[in-house]
Amino acid sequence: MSNIAERIARLRALMEERNIDACLVPTSDYHESEYVGEHFACRQYITGFTGSAGTALITGNWAGLWTDGRYFVQAAAELKDTGVELMKAGQPGVPALEEYLEQNLAAGSVLGFDGRVINGRMGEDLKNRLADKQISVNPGAALVDELWENRPLLSAEPVWILEEKYAGKAATEKIKDLRQKMAKRGADVHIITTLDDIVWLLNIRGGDTPCNPVVLSYLIVTQKELILFVNPAVISDEVQAYLTNLGVTVRPYNDVYVYAAEIKNSRVLLEKGKVNFAILSGLDESNRILDQMNLTVLPKAIKNETEIENMKIAHIKDGVTMTRFIYWMKKNIGKVPMTECSAADKLDEMRLAGGALDLSFSTISAYGPNAAMCHYHAVPETCATLEAKGLYLVDSGGQYLEGTTDITRTFALGPVTEKEREHYTLVLMSMLRLGNVKFLQGCSGLSLDYVAREVLWKRGLDYNHGTGHGIGYLLNVHERPAGIRFRVVPERQDSAPFEAGMVCSDEPGLYIEGSHGIRTENQMFCKKDEKNEYGQFLKFEFLTCVPIDTEPLDVSLMSKEDVACLNEYHAWVYETIAPHLDGEEKEWLRQVTQPVVKA
Repeated sequence: MSNIAERIARLRALMEERNIDACLVPTSDYHESEYVGEHFACRQYITGFTGSAGTALITGNWAGLWTDGRYFVQAAAELKDTGVELMKAGQPGVPALEEYLEQNLAAGSVLGFDGRVINGRMGEDLKNRLADKQISVNPGAALVDELWENRPLLSAEPVWILEEKYAGKAATEKIKDLRQKMAKRGADVHIITTLDDIVWLLNIRGGDTPCNPVVLSYLIVTQKELILFVNPAVISDEVQAYLTNLGVTVRPYNDVYVYAAEIKNSRVLLEKGKVNFAILSGLDESNRILDQMNLTVLPKAIKNETEIENMKIAHIKDGVTMTRFIYWMKKNIGKVPMTECSAADKLDEMRLAGGALDLSFSTISAYGPNAAMCHYHAVPETCATLEAKGLYLVDSGGQYLEGTTDITRTFALGPVTEKEREHYTLVLMSMLRLGNVKFLQGCSGLSLDYVAREVLWKRGLDYNHGTGHGIGYLLNVHERPAGIRFRVVPERQDSAPFEAGMVCSDEPGLYIEGSHGIRTENQMFCKKDEKNEYGQFLKFEFLTCVPIDTEPLDVSLMSKEDVACLNEYHAWVYETIAPHLDGEEKEWLRQVTQPVVKA
């Protein structure tokens, strides 16, 4: 019997003892974070699947794992001989998890899960959906917690203060603004559990989540109280004095459940899709729930002038690193042995040496056909060897005191095919056209997406991901509420109108299975343009300052305006980055940013 099969057998014995017929184990922490720490790897522990997304369901005689297309191959390999069946989410004939539960759980059954890792909206949906069959839910069934021996402890990295010269606005002012918004909404209490919202409001940072400098914590705000539920051990005397000065009371992390249960006769503002089900279901019935997006989300997304100016600095630092990396790759390919993994390691080392505090996500390093898998991640056992031909894609970013970066460059390692050249040029045209769009205030990414996709759609081509996502300031690399996509995806919550100060990615792509993948990504911020009788116009300005490879370019496909945009961008890149380089690197940058000419 494998370790996984043995663990599942122990879980089933515990389920029988507790009268639980099915146990749900998602990939989540207590805060609906995109990335989760080792302590929260319960789904990995019980199935053996190491991917970042997936949900396990264990019944008395069956075990399954739902995951998406990014992980079908990996999951099939890792689940082999475990007794866990792979459920390929979204594929024909594969029921959604909720449908499976409705169809397969017997009337009167009990579905168990840890209510701290299921969000309130999902918990309520499961409860209501299964009620018709008299199936009940038990949100106190954190059974894997009881089985997992030598489990990694909860992260407890020190909290530190983000100085106002970086944050641009005092936490006292942010708190004052939040309370005014609460009063307008008629909210007595605001429960905030999303980690980026909490640290943004208080101008603090930490290191409790991979790639996101946040602090494991909960925050409850009233007009008179501000209570931070956090591990007291991570609060130094300096931070404690700072928080006290803000009017913050510090209480132990898990006390939030007791405190929330004691709230009565109040209008409680919270976001059911983010607050966990344990907190939501524990609230007294005398309260009125105001289910709204956290009031911190929009002001966090609209960067102030200081944040924008700092982010420009961060992108110069990042641009120098990326420029040096591309130069190093071009110079050494075919001479120095390279794999997808060794190239990623080299870039990560260079970025950290170049001033980054951390990566903003795990570097995506993909060569040739592997780049056609949109969110492919190389692993040492199977990563490709790089050769002096074809296209290489690298999507990476860093966390700096001056902000968060996210950039993708695809570049030629040697000769490319005509089809690769055509596709590369179309993607670049898409990126440049979106970055140079002008639009009226009130416009969201649902409209703007067409600007990027038109050049591809005209040729019957497309890419199956959003064109842009919001980006935090020394925070999450994916940030609500603005994004650029043509489909409404409710769970994404990224279709808000753009406002001056919002920072977003611009990253069209094209992926040809078994052949090549291309993505070119710049970060940009939204700014005001002219205002006239038609209203306030807005436009974007690029933050990312890194050369774009012209070797695989087919200039004949580009319009004169496309060429002008590229040449203007490259002139700015050279002017900005060259002073930070010398010798061969500087001369190389001068050569690769020379204007291209359309015949």
